[in-house]
Amino acid sequence: MNNSIFKIVKHPTPGGEVTWITLGNASGATVCLSSLGAGIVAVNVPDSKGRMADVALGYAEPADYMADGPCLGKCPGRYANRIARGHLVVDGVLHQLAVNCGPNALHGGPGGFQNHIWNVVETASDHVIFQYTSPDGEEGYPGELTVRITYSWSDDNRLRLLIEAVTDRATVVNITNHAYWNLTGHGAGSVLGHILTLFASRWLPTDDTLVPTGELAPVAGTPMDFTAAKAIGRDILADFVPLKYGKGYDHCWALDGYDGRGTVCPAARLSDPVSGRVLEVLTSQPGVQLYTGNWMNGCPGGKDGATYHDYDCVAIECQAFPDSPNRPEFPSAELRPGQVYRREIEYRFSVED
Repeated sequence: MNNSIFKIVKHPTPGGEVTWITLGNASGATVCLSSLGAGIVAVNVPDSKGRMADVALGYAEPADYMADGPCLGKCPGRYANRIARGHLVVDGVLHQLAVNCGPNALHGGPGGFQNHIWNVVETASDHVIFQYTSPDGEEGYPGELTVRITYSWSDDNRLRLLIEAVTDRATVVNITNHAYWNLTGHGAGSVLGHILTLFASRWLPTDDTLVPTGELAPVAGTPMDFTAAKAIGRDILADFVPLKYGKGYDHCWALDGYDGRGTVCPAARLSDPVSGRVLEVLTSQPGVQLYTGNWMNGCPGGKDGATYHDYDCVAIECQAFPDSPNRPEFPSAELRPGQVYRREIEYRFSVED
């Protein structure tokens, strides 16, 4: 790989020193990664005319990523998304998790993986490896869990995450990346005109706290149907009660291509009519959470002087189903000693032909 950029910058913050690592490729496209939350800080890719823009939302100050509400660009865990009432039962033992989202546990609690500075264990011209060890009992979760996330950046603008974890005691694991995308450019305003396809014919209805009821419902005939490409905002204001719970889309879809054997399948395709940019998302995870940036108002100041508002971005979070530990009918999120948690997420950036 003929990289145009490879740069490491240390940022002192009140929570400790944060490392930002920038990788470039032969075309001049770049990715900036952070040791805080093993996060994505920036992704600069060309539009249909070859002009570069940063399509990942990010803050102006490194310290603002700590304990931010949007979980911007970071990798939440030990269990991303919601666990009802913070009740987790493993091998018949109830573990009470921190409740930090109404009555539920969200993203591993206030001390979740996204709010820790990870160790940088390896850097190279085309990849970075972050590692974090979560002690037994952290945020109420059983077992010491060691997590390693490898980011790889290719010459054809593919950003791949390999997420691996091992434990010394039975536990649950669900790790995703929470990047927010705006393919026109991170400060360009609303994404409701972006065109989205989800490769999912079923979605997970929820109660009014956004915890799944256990049903996998067909999307056909509802505003949840993205099987044919449509503008994100086309149905966002439809008279459909589930959309009112979260002021827009904040729901999980069951991916049609998931086979439970680690096969990477299509999750989503996002395109921007303005710039011609395309983002394809692939994963070995069973579900994808679509979140339309419903509560971005008031978040910390963005890069380049940007101010972010509601619906200025979209998160496409590949993950296990929310509340899976309390839903035996869902794919299991359990991990036991001797097993290796291994999940893949890939972001492919291109332009319309």
